[in-house]
Amino acid sequence: MLRSLTVFVVIGATFSLVAVASPYSDFAKGLMQQPAAQSALSDADIGAGLKEALAKGTRAAVNSLGKADGFWGSDRFRIPLPGPVANIETILKGSGMGAQIDDLHLSINRAAENAVPVAADVFSGAVQKLTLDDVRGILNGPQDAATQYFKRATSDTLAAKFKPIVMRITATSGLVQQYNTLMSSAGPVASMLGDRGDINDYVTRKALDSLFLRVADEEKSIRTDPAARSSDLLKKVFAN
Repeated sequence: MLRSLTVFVVIGATFSLVAVASPYSDFAKGLMQQPAAQSALSDADIGAGLKEALAKGTRAAVNSLGKADGFWGSDRFRIPLPGPVANIETILKGSGMGAQIDDLHLSINRAAENAVPVAADVFSGAVQKLTLDDVRGILNGPQDAATQYFKRATSDTLAAKFKPIVMRITATSGLVQQYNTLMSSAGPVASMLGDRGDINDYVTRKALDSLFLRVADEEKSIRTDPAARSSDLLKKVFAN
């Protein structure tokens, strides 16, 4: 009898402990699993994964814009006519200069398309210079953190590399002379538009703006679309 009572008490105590512990079982499992999950993603993994993502994104941006019709064939990235010409476009076309305006517009975008490919090496160099602090700041930062990093790290270098290419293209195509001719054709109206600016500076600036906008598209895709993570390393880093 005593033995039966003892067994009953032990069994009852065991069930009581299980009942008390069960509400905390998931929490306990989480605590046990958390260090393993964290250690599975090392600093080396994070750095390599992010660099791979940035290399992929910048390469896609450069390839999409640095080709024939990369700018001109895109409603979103096509560089508009400079403000002074755009403001008097109707007047100029009304005076029979429609063909010249269209040529000017096309030449502006062709110059940008020819300049963009040099960005590939500049972006690659910026990726290689990433520090661990840069990596963590980008990974944990806003949706455009990588794009902002590239702007800070490469804008001056890109502008210096873009402009000579733009100048060579505009000189070959006669774009500068064409631009000046159009403005002169506007007569007194042109003088009311203020400083007409440097057409080469305009093309360089607009090409950079579009390039960084395209890089931002790629960054957003990799961050938010699992299908855009083309390797196991990318999937591992961004899933965490």
